[in-house]
Amino acid sequence: MQLELESWLLFIGFFAGTLGTLIGAGGGFILVPILVFLYPDYNPESITSISLAVVFFNALSGTLSYARIKRIDYKSGLVFSIAIVPGAIAGALSVYFISIKLFNAIFGSILVMISVYLLLKPAKNVEMSTKKNDYRSFSNIALGVVLSVFVGYLSSLLGIGGGIIHVPMLVYLLHYPVHIATATSQFILAITAFVGALTHLAHGAFSQSSVHLITYLSIGVIIGAQCGAFISRRVQGILIIRSLAIALIFVGIRVLYAAVS
Repeated sequence: MQLELESWLLFIGFFAGTLGTLIGAGGGFILVPILVFLYPDYNPESITSISLAVVFFNALSGTLSYARIKRIDYKSGLVFSIAIVPGAIAGALSVYFISIKLFNAIFGSILVMISVYLLLKPAKNVEMSTKKNDYRSFSNIALGVVLSVFVGYLSSLLGIGGGIIHVPMLVYLLHYPVHIATATSQFILAITAFVGALTHLAHGAFSQSSVHLITYLSIGVIIGAQCGAFISRRVQGILIIRSLAIALIFVGIRVLYAAVS
C-alpha cells in the first residue's frame, strides 16, 4: 500500500513538473487541489508549505534546463524577484489566519477568472507579443515591479508559486514573448518559492509526513521539469497559453466545488 502511494506521488509530481514547466506555472496549481483532495484533514498552512517546497524543486530544475537554451531574461527576472519577496513572506504568514473553505474559494475563483481571460483573449495578440522588443523598457519594468508585489503575496498565500499569474502578466501586460515569459517565470519561481518555503520552515509548518510527501513529489517534478522544457522548444506560444487556460479552468472548478461542498 505504501509503495503504491509513493508511486502515485512520483507520477503526480512528474505530471505537475512537466505541465508546470511547459507553461511556466511551476506546478503548484496542480499540486494544491490534489493535496486538498488526498489529504482533507491537512490545514491550509500544511498544504501551502508542501506545495511551495515542491514548486521550488520544479522551478529550479526547469530554470537549469531553460538556462541551457538561453531563454531566461535574468535582468527583469531578478528585479521582479526582489519585488516579490516581501509579498511572498506576507502571504506565507497570512495563510495561518484563513479557513480551508475560504482558502479554496479564493484559489478556485482566481483560477477560473484567469482561465476565462486567457481563453477569450484574441490569439493574434499573443503572437504579436513575440515580435515586440520593448518589453525591457523602464516603464515596463517599473509596472512589473508593482504587479510583482501583488503576485508574490497571492502566490505565497495560495501555495502556487505565482506562475499562473506571472505568465499572463508578462505576456499580456508587459508584452514579453511567450517562451521568454515562461522561462523567466520559472527563474522567478525558483527564488520566490524558496523564500516562501523558508518562511513556513521558520514557522514550524513541516512535519515528518510532509517531508515524506515533499521528497517523492520533488523527485517527480525534477524529472518532469526537464520534459516540460524539452517539449516547450517544439510548441508554439499560443498553444502554451491555451494549455494553461484549459488546465486552470478544470482545476479552478474542482477547487470551487470543494469550497461549497
